[in-house]
Amino acid sequence: MDVIVRGEGEQTCLELAKCLEGKGNLKEVLGITFKKKNRIVSTPDRPLLKSIDSLPFPDRELLDAEYHSTIVGANVAPKKFTSIISSRGCVFRCRFCGCRKFARNIWRPRSVENILEELRLLVSEGYRQFLFVDDNFALNQKRVRKFCREVRKEKMDIQWICDSRVDHCSYEMLRESVKAGCIMMYFGIESANQWVLDYFNKQTTPKQAEAAVSAARKAGVDVIVGSFIVGAPNETRQEIQNTLKFAQHLKLDVPQFNILGAFPGTDLWDELVMKGVIDADKYWETGLCVSEVSSDAVPYEEIQQMIREYFYDFLLRPSYIAAQVMRTLKSRYRINVMLNNLNRRGVIAESLRQLT
Repeated sequence: MDVIVRGEGEQTCLELAKCLEGKGNLKEVLGITFKKKNRIVSTPDRPLLKSIDSLPFPDRELLDAEYHSTIVGANVAPKKFTSIISSRGCVFRCRFCGCRKFARNIWRPRSVENILEELRLLVSEGYRQFLFVDDNFALNQKRVRKFCREVRKEKMDIQWICDSRVDHCSYEMLRESVKAGCIMMYFGIESANQWVLDYFNKQTTPKQAEAAVSAARKAGVDVIVGSFIVGAPNETRQEIQNTLKFAQHLKLDVPQFNILGAFPGTDLWDELVMKGVIDADKYWETGLCVSEVSSDAVPYEEIQQMIREYFYDFLLRPSYIAAQVMRTLKSRYRINVMLNNLNRRGVIAESLRQLT
């Protein structure tokens, strides 16, 4: 490895290429780290782009493979699909997330017109389904609602997936999103235990999670996904079970469980390194699950077994099966997904087997 580009890479990579081509001085390129005569040299950080509208659209024709979006082995975006981003960064400070340091706690949205311009181009190239990969898509609900109104005004034949915090999703925004083509919503719920949410510095409550899922269901979101994190230091077995039961209570279409991980760049990593729980020299490249090294956490293998047992019970509940059948019969999107995944039955079955 010759040079590392730190942070946003668009301007840095361009300057670096020009520097290397012209045999310039690497020390003049902001935001890079390189090795010179057995010494590591880091130039000052590059300031964040003030306007991400200034960036050209990605040339997806350069991709050598099509993107797919899968859940439990099923391709949930069977039409021509790609990712898109409408904003960068997040203003929150969740303990487990590295976004804060990467984006410096600043949220920078693209203008609605700039997003629409890219969507028009993509639609002309045959794309019909999109995943917004923003760090915080729904932070500004007025912006989301304006985007949705413009999509409807232009009668764009598109479907899209996004995520949201549970405290930034009014029924009105969700309803307009559905009318504009939103088919799936990911919620970062994390835990049923308020003290765990507080430890994560999530700044949300379980009641807000209930309200968000209920509003999404009422608004007509086709698929509601809830993401949870278990295995925090000092989180008991009963508290993990509380979160598993809460996920079932919410009547989600797809619950996702993650065992808490610590990665360089997160506040959690810094905390556990300082306490001597994590050997930074050993794990700096990969990170690790907290429950693998913390004596205050339920053991990793035990948490895995709890999650497997949960999914076995969750997926086989008659009420869940009946609800999914009814929602599928009422949804053209779900029927399309089902028909397009008939040849993936083996992959889906294996994914379900691994879950349970």
